[in-house]
Formats: sequence, structure tokens, C-alpha cells
Amino acid sequence: MIRVQSVAPRSLGAELGLVPGTQLLTVNGRKLEDFLDWEFLTAEDEFLLRAQLPTGEEVEYDIERPEGLPMGVRLEPPRIRRCANHCDFCFVDGNPEGLREALYIRDDDYRLSFRYGNFATLTNLKPWDEARIVEYRLSPLYVSVHASDPVIRRWLLRNPEAPAIIPQLRGFAAQGIQFHAQVVLVPGVNDGAELGRTLTDLWGLGEPILSVSVVPVALTEYSKHQLVRQPIREECRAALAVVSDFATRAVAERGYPWCFGADELYLRADEPLPPAEWYGDFEQRENGVGAVRYLQTRIAAAQDRLADLRGKRIAIATGTAMGPLMPQVVADLERATGATFEVLALENPLFGSAVTSAGLLPGAAFLAALGDRRDVDLALLPAEAVNDDLRFLDDLEAHGLAARLPMPIRFSYDFADALEDCGLRNADCGLERPAVESAIRNPQSAMRGGEE
Repeated sequence: MIRVQSVAPRSLGAELGLVPGTQLLTVNGRKLEDFLDWEFLTAEDEFLLRAQLPTGEEVEYDIERPEGLPMGVRLEPPRIRRCANHCDFCFVDGNPEGLREALYIRDDDYRLSFRYGNFATLTNLKPWDEARIVEYRLSPLYVSVHASDPVIRRWLLRNPEAPAIIPQLRGFAAQGIQFHAQVVLVPGVNDGAELGRTLTDLWGLGEPILSVSVVPVALTEYSKHQLVRQPIREECRAALAVVSDFATRAVAERGYPWCFGADELYLRADEPLPPAEWYGDFEQRENGVGAVRYLQTRIAAAQDRLADLRGKRIAIATGTAMGPLMPQVVADLERATGATFEVLALENPLFGSAVTSAGLLPGAAFLAALGDRRDVDLALLPAEAVNDDLRFLDDLEAHGLAARLPMPIRFSYDFADALEDCGLRNADCGLERPAVESAIRNPQSAMRGGEE
């Protein structure tokens, strides 16, 4: 069952009389289950829509839509498909008590995998789901493989009912579905020879496997440390050697690396990152693969649009993972803007020092780091650290944070989005008043998809 949350003014939906609370029932006689049905079944220029208005009246609309005209209908958020696995390294299970309820939802939803790039395990698919994936061409999907050996994968997922992943992927691939895969590296379980086996099996599926990332497991202070640990330097180096072997083969045979280590894997291994061109289109950057090089390419592409900020001192607040990698990014920014940048690599007071991602920093971390910094003209914060309601993981609201800081703050994905010339010239650079600037573009939850 899906309902209308809002209708854009002067849209086709508004012209039809659809209002918030309207229940959308069928399109061309086919029942609407969720946003996928709505988007795919209403993509035609002509269709018959049956709906129930908030008054209880049922109405049928025979719609002939001009080409390219959107319906203008925003749906209520879907019910999330919950995860049936019980991974020892589940990041959601590593949350402390007292956070808002939504942060304890463990999603494993193929629909969100297609829409947002969330990683899903595909362990909870019913035949109806499999048919929809093929019918609607939900491709590429982002899949947490972890291990191709069914016994090891079931142990990692703590799910004895998990289907064998390689036959599952092969079946979808035969029907034109493609995948980006990830392996969350758990030392002593799916590393070493097992990592080699997993990559070999994925390589054997051919071109439908578009890329594979190898990501070191991340644990919070509240995770099950008696059952799982993070890899040490030597283990990360060994994993990178396996990744390198497969990437070298892939370049020779397919023309691109195919297999990638996350930036965090290089950092833990104390190894230099590959150059930007190694990552192609940065298709797994939100999984921490090539994030630093992506920032550099974005800054380079925006150089002519960046503001002249000579004489300004700008703080970049980030997680400890990015701290050692930021100097090369900062050098590009300083050359392009003339400003002086200071990197503040913040430890995470909510999840513990082992959690190093900037997107998982709570508002309290930024308040503690910036509250007394009257020598800073502007602070850049990671946009991934707030949700759509501009709330941090600890429920501090962004405008509330801004009101308590002596400098304005801007949320940014790649720095260039927050430092472009519009409204930022030295004559009127907008750095004088505390405010939350509008560099936020519908950031997704920072909790999504990494370890499940």
C-alpha cells in the first residue's frame, strides 16, 4: 500500500486532484505495492490509475501524459525490508543506547540497493522479488558477498538459511542483471585463501560483476569484540596483495582494474593510494573506494569556479581515517582559493576511536572541536553526517549547532560544492554570520550499507 505524501504545485498530479493522504491502488489494473511499481508502471504516456482519496472516495483517472511531464507526486517513505542476518560485525548492532529509533533499523532491501547503492545480501528474496528484479531491470545492484563459500558466508551472516551466492548471482546475470560486489574483510575468516577463492568465483561470473571492493571490517566500541576483530597492518597488506593480483589480471584481460581496495585498507596497510585514473568512474566511492582521489578530481574540475578566499582561514572537520590523507587534498584547495585550510581529524565520542568515518561523527564532536575557534572564518562539515532533517546521529540539529559556533558552517560532499564563487567573493563572502548554508543535497543516512 502506498500513499501520497505531497504533490508539487502545477504538476499533473495536482491537476488530477491528488492530495496528501491519497492511497494509490492500481495502474492498468495492477496493484501498487511500493515506489518501484509506481515509478515503473507510470512511466508510460498513457495509463489508467485507480486511487482512493482521503475522503474514502475511489476515483479512476484515464491519464494521457505529455512526454517528459512528471506526475509531481512524492510518496510516503516505504516500509524498509529488514535484515534477517545476525552478523557479528553488524554496525547497527554496534550502536550505543539512546539514539533515535530509525538508527536501529537493519535494512537489507534490494530496492534501496538499486535506488541508492545500499549494499544488500539478497538473503531475504522471495520468488516474487526475484521476478521483479528481472522485470523492472533493477541493475546494477550492490551486493554484500563477503565469501563465495556457502558455509563461510552463512557463518559470517549468522544465517543458516542464506542461499549460495554464486548460483544466485549467476541466475540473475543470465537475465541481464549486473552487480557491484563487496567483501567486508574479517581476519581469520574470509581473508587469505578464502579471499582469493571469493574473487576467483566472482571473476568467473564474467562481465555482469562490474566491480568488487574489499573493505576492512569496521567495529564500534559497542560491537562484539569477543567474536570479531579488525585486521592489523600485515593482514591488510596481504589482502591488498591479493587485490593487486586480480586487478592486474583484470587490466590485462578487461581493460580496467575490476577489484579495488577501500581507502581504509590502504591506510591500515600503510600503503599509498593508487592514482585517480585507477578508479575509473568511482562507482564504489560511497563505500570508501577512491574517496580521496574523487575529492581531488572534483576540486580540479571546479578550479575555475572556486571563490577567491585569500586571507581566510577555513577548517575542514573530518574523521580520523581521512586525517592522514587530507594534506594532498588541502594543497589543491589552497592553490585554487588562496585560503589557508586546517584539517581537524576528529575522534568519534559516540562510537569510539575505532570508528573513523567522517559521516558517522556526532554533532557533539563538531561542537567540541569548533566551539572556541574564533580564529576560523568558516568550517566545512561532511554532508553525510546529517540526515534529511539536518540532524546528526546524536540528534543535535544543524541549525542548533550553528547557533553555538563562532563561525559559519557549510556542509559539503567534495569541498568544491561549498566553495564555489557564487556569493563567496571576498567583498561579500558570507563568512561573517553564523549560519547553515545550503550545500546539502538530500544526503542519505550515513548508516547505510557498509557492513551488512
